[in-house]
Amino acid sequence: MSHHYSGPDYGFPHGDARLDLTDLYAFPKPGDSSKSILIMNVHPSVAVSPPGPTTAEPFAHEAVYEIRIDTDGDLRADIAYRVRFSSFEGREQTATLRRAEGAQASGLGDEGRTIIERAPVSMDGEARVTEEGDYRFFAGWRSDPFFFDTLGALDDMRFTGTDFFAEGDVCSIVLELPNAALGRKQVGLWARTVDGRGGRWGQAARGARPSQSVFLTGSEKDAYFAAEPADDERFIAVYAHSLEHTGGYAPEDATRVARTLLPDILWYDPARPASYPDNGRTLVDDVMDGFVSILTNGKVTRDNVGPHVDLLAQFPYVGPPHKARSVGPAS
Repeated sequence: MSHHYSGPDYGFPHGDARLDLTDLYAFPKPGDSSKSILIMNVHPSVAVSPPGPTTAEPFAHEAVYEIRIDTDGDLRADIAYRVRFSSFEGREQTATLRRAEGAQASGLGDEGRTIIERAPVSMDGEARVTEEGDYRFFAGWRSDPFFFDTLGALDDMRFTGTDFFAEGDVCSIVLELPNAALGRKQVGLWARTVDGRGGRWGQAARGARPSQSVFLTGSEKDAYFAAEPADDERFIAVYAHSLEHTGGYAPEDATRVARTLLPDILWYDPARPASYPDNGRTLVDDVMDGFVSILTNGKVTRDNVGPHVDLLAQFPYVGPPHKARSVGPAS
């Protein structure tokens, strides 16, 4: 198969910013080692290409937002936490959280046991948190915790230390849950968005490890987004081809490195401290310095951007948004 590397692709899946999966985080709850925090961020407030703001409507009501959990190491979902949203009317939206297991979790759709219903979505600085039993849930606009000199990356990795995301917002889904609900000791995590427009479910985006789909999937990006981690062996070739271009790797070295990046899954053991890439991911882990070093084959090792200072010490942990949202058309 021939691959043509055209640089990083910041386009939105299905042309819809609300379906764009930006980041996945997993870490033990501070002060309570019996629980974990899972954060799925989607829908950045600013587009890179073409540049400009996205819609004020946080989540697509036709979609499913999902955190998937592999409990037995076969790279397929055994548990899925699924979130559906109501229509966005009068600057208001609500969420329903469900848990699916077994065959139900492995498929597409919104099936599952309902855990939380009609949870209010936050549109401004007030974090509207919903609790039910051992679960705590948040969904809404927050300050984007991701930090990176994106424009420097687009300028052939010539970094100036300017954080593209310093004033950006993102839509967060934050779930606090007991560790017992995750399954066995170590689990594999990834997130996905599923588009239900047109009356059929279709996987729009998926991922776990930061920025890999942007920089490494090349002409295979749509196929990559539609696949599962269990299918990732087929993408080693396109990853390797991209690495040959970004880092000047020899073909055999590019293939070796590509195999360290796939499957695209976040391994997490709640009994251990979180630190990417070894175990989960915290909101302050500098994931891009390590990734830039891989992309450039060690020629560039940092982008000179550090963690944001607006993070919270308590749930939902991601800081308040930089601005409140009003009604706007879907992107």
